Amino acid sequence: MQVEEQHESGTAPTAAPRRSDATRGAILAAARERFAADGYERATIRAIAREARIDPSMVMRYYGSKEGLFAAVLDVDLRLPDPAALDRDDVGRVLVGHFLDLWEESEVLTAMLRVGVTNPSGAERMQGIFRDQLTPVALLACPDPEQAPARAALCASQLLGLGLTRYVLRLPPAVTLHREEIVAWLGPTVQRYLTAPHP
Repeated sequence: MQVEEQHESGTAPTAAPRRSDATRGAILAAARERFAADGYERATIRAIAREARIDPSMVMRYYGSKEGLFAAVLDVDLRLPDPAALDRDDVGRVLVGHFLDLWEESEVLTAMLRVGVTNPSGAERMQGIFRDQLTPVALLACPDPEQAPARAALCASQLLGLGLTRYVLRLPPAVTLHREEIVAWLGPTVQRYLTAPHP
């Protein structure tokens, strides 16, 4: 009866999706925390559900298994700028600033990095994300398209190294650097990886 009344008032079609989205969001947030803190092997569905304040069966309902939940946690859009809109001579600085924003905005990349360095599946997922999303930028900027994968990998070495030292290991000198300093130091290096002639 209650469902019918809600439907007639027009609230049910939006209320259910909102609950569903909120539940998924809570599960993913808890999973990121647990996978980051405990690693894939030690993190449990029960612990994730407890942190999300839901029944473990709800985690299984939405994601099917721990592996399915892990894949969802690592389904990361780097939200890179459209390569066509980038200035080839400024792409290194833009990428470093963009990744700093990503690291600062949420724990998603930090969790992904922590899991990726300890779990083969996480490492494979990270490889795919950076290969598929960073290579198009390298393709635009580099002088030889055949070198784009290698140049994208070199860029990733700098960007992930920044994330590891500043946000995971939290090395004090890396943590205390101001954003402008980081961009000034790393921007030219990333730019060189993308646009310099092959050595």
